[in-house]
Amino acid sequence: MSALPIIGITMGDPASIGPEIAIKALLDQNIYQTCRPLLVGSAKVFSHIIHLLGLEATINPIKSVKDAQFQFGQIDVYDLDNVDMDTLRFGEISAMCGEASFQAVKTVIELALANEIDATVTGPINKKSINEAGHHFAGHTEIYAHYTNTKKYAMLLVEDKLKVIHVSTHVSLRQACDLVKKERILQVTELLHTGMKRLGETNMRIGIAGLNPHAGDSGLFGTEEAEDIAPAVEEALRLGYEVEGPVPPDTLFAKAATGYYGGVVAMYHDQGHIPFKLTGFRWNAEKGQMDSVKGVNITLGLPIIRTSVDHGTAFEIAGKGIASPDAMTLAIESAIQLSKNK
Repeated sequence: MSALPIIGITMGDPASIGPEIAIKALLDQNIYQTCRPLLVGSAKVFSHIIHLLGLEATINPIKSVKDAQFQFGQIDVYDLDNVDMDTLRFGEISAMCGEASFQAVKTVIELALANEIDATVTGPINKKSINEAGHHFAGHTEIYAHYTNTKKYAMLLVEDKLKVIHVSTHVSLRQACDLVKKERILQVTELLHTGMKRLGETNMRIGIAGLNPHAGDSGLFGTEEAEDIAPAVEEALRLGYEVEGPVPPDTLFAKAATGYYGGVVAMYHDQGHIPFKLTGFRWNAEKGQMDSVKGVNITLGLPIIRTSVDHGTAFEIAGKGIASPDAMTLAIESAIQLSKNK
């Protein structure tokens, strides 16, 4: 047991499905055969979820990693004790929940930097709640970059055969176009190549997307391809990377979903997220809910390991017991894989 990696898993927003999917993921005994999981957040919130949903587990609140038992059925929680259960309301934005979710993220980063845990996994947070608590970050990625003093980083999405890294993420579309520069494209290509190897990918072919319709169509619909993307591809080839591009995105992702590319460089947030979620998310129209939500978000370039679910807080179903833990389970499994190649 002591040889297994310790994986720190944050609560997410306590008013969200975050605590529920964390508990449900740890009710899979296979998780305890491959790692030592440790939840980080409010023990009272997790206990409330167990009682509310009638789940077969108990909570072991601790204040130090060394006090964790790592026994299936008895879930260890690094207890921050920072949620007032009398005022907690599922599905509501609040500064209290923003503060609690932020402190869980900050704590798990500190534990990883101190080498007390081997990898971190994050549950969903609400950006407005975080900002109402006075922490002005666009999301998890920016929090991790700030507290690890990381300047060069990128978001990688993984679902089955599709691995997508982004040149930019949480900026406006107008800003995203301005960020399509040769240096940044080359940087994320190098990060993707390293991430693919650590995830055990054997197909190292990387497809680099165009920005404009038809990848600019020889300059008819934009010049970014000729001025920055194509030169980045040429430089990557010179450095020995197996890359193709700029490829029109509508063609690129159709091929990537079949495994033709081991990884893909998307130019902006939605260009990469939409095909990714079409692959991993399964909407049930009759029930009006997701049957399955799969996909992992990995931050590359950090000195510590961070994976995450790639879905939101799902406030509308929080506390109802119908949230799928699939993405959380996959995020934990990815953290374990990355820790093996640390």
